[in-house]
Amino acid sequence: MKTEKLLLGDEAIALGAVNSGISGVYAYPGTPSTEITEYIQSLPITGERGIHCRWCTNEKTAMEAALGVSYVGQRAIVCMKHVGMNVAADAFINSAMAGPNGGIIVVAADDPSMHSSQNEQDSRFYGKFAFVPVLEPSNQQEAYDMIDYGYRLSEENAVPVLLRVTTRMAHSRSVVSIDTEAQPKKPISFPENPASWILLPANSRKRYPVLLDTYAHLEDIAVSSQWNKYIDGNDKSVGIIACGIAYNYLKENIGPDFRHPILKISQYPVPQQLIKKMASECKTLLIMEEGQPFVEEMVRGILPSDCIIKGRLSGELPRVGELTPDSVRIALGMKALETFQASENVVPRPPALCMGCGHRDMYTALNEALQQYPNHKVFSDIGCYTLGALPPFRAINSTIDMGASITMAKGAADAGLFPSVAVIGDSTFTHSGITGLLDAANANANIVVVISDNLTTGMTGGQDSAGTNKLEAICKAVGVHPDHVRVVIPLAKNMEEIKGVIREEIEYSGTSVIIPRRECIQTAKRHAKEKKA
Repeated sequence: MKTEKLLLGDEAIALGAVNSGISGVYAYPGTPSTEITEYIQSLPITGERGIHCRWCTNEKTAMEAALGVSYVGQRAIVCMKHVGMNVAADAFINSAMAGPNGGIIVVAADDPSMHSSQNEQDSRFYGKFAFVPVLEPSNQQEAYDMIDYGYRLSEENAVPVLLRVTTRMAHSRSVVSIDTEAQPKKPISFPENPASWILLPANSRKRYPVLLDTYAHLEDIAVSSQWNKYIDGNDKSVGIIACGIAYNYLKENIGPDFRHPILKISQYPVPQQLIKKMASECKTLLIMEEGQPFVEEMVRGILPSDCIIKGRLSGELPRVGELTPDSVRIALGMKALETFQASENVVPRPPALCMGCGHRDMYTALNEALQQYPNHKVFSDIGCYTLGALPPFRAINSTIDMGASITMAKGAADAGLFPSVAVIGDSTFTHSGITGLLDAANANANIVVVISDNLTTGMTGGQDSAGTNKLEAICKAVGVHPDHVRVVIPLAKNMEEIKGVIREEIEYSGTSVIIPRRECIQTAKRHAKEKKA
């Protein structure tokens, strides 16, 4: 039986996974993927069925845990934002070599226009890199329906499946027809070919040709896939290839009398046969896709050089940022719709740390303590504390990737910088900072590491942090001298004490850690409400 619900794209994916009989969701919070795991956590059936739904330490551990579920023949979903794919890449790419037993779907939520990210990378490249199929829904109904299809595709072909969504798909709502009953979990079963899971060179050399043959078969599947469709038209002057959500934007702009052929692509590898069919009939191809010119570049390689191919590379669509119905409309040669202009009286409001946030007091103390060291540099990391780069603090000099603060501070100190300071959050520290601290401790690098501990993963909504109440023990365990692992409470009344601790640790010739600890003001408010209720 079916029923209807108004769902975010992320929620549709979550329900699709639960109704497909998953044993676990494995994820690290990252916008725009966070709501998938949170929605699964909120469902009564999750507890009733014992579906694992705790947050993982990072995306690599999430991918590896899902592989464990797959090894015993059950289904798992792994969720992350696009940059998380970089962290999970080792396990993800080798999972295709191993050949999953139970179905694995990896959701990569891309963020074109960088609403909350440091780059605009396109996760479809990972699918091609790993020789695995990629599904890219054009609407929320497809996002739901593709999950069960993806599990069957994964199990029938012994490969993980990458489900790629973008911010607008993840965070917009639509009515979705869903199943009222969930499938049962798969029974435990073990791989038919256990050697394929032991990626010694001798085994991998046997497995790789199998993977290549499978990928060729996946190309054939894509041609006849229900998610890819060729819609013929009488006007062959232009053929339009629309990928994922771009197909939705196309539909918003065309009526029933639209006369050009359309190829909708929502399953990869790209259906070369359908592309060649369109090129044989149409003088020009216009390619619409969210993200980088992934399909456009491949089409240029597939077709003869005299074919006219238009898209992001040729300038018909913007090279950077996300597509919109308006940009698609202009690419079709249609007149732009009238829009309202922003009032000159509306002043942009840059993001800022919350009033009452412990990071504010930490940065105030750090700035004042560092005033006497004119050559100081502060290497920071990914988190809400990255806002310390903006006024009024302007306290940090770098933010590159998760965990880079400690290792960059070490490298700068190795090169002679003094003082060299790292600022990292508690969740980012357990995600990717521990190994950097181990390097620093092993070398006794002359750096000060500030782990600003707000007892949560604050930037993405207050999820659990893997290091809560463990940070001192972790720092000592990796080799930081116990006398130089120091905890302070970042409050204005403690300002002189905190500045004194910072100066003492700067003057210490070796690796030291300062942990300013105070609960995130937002989670503190929420916990107070829950306690009162």
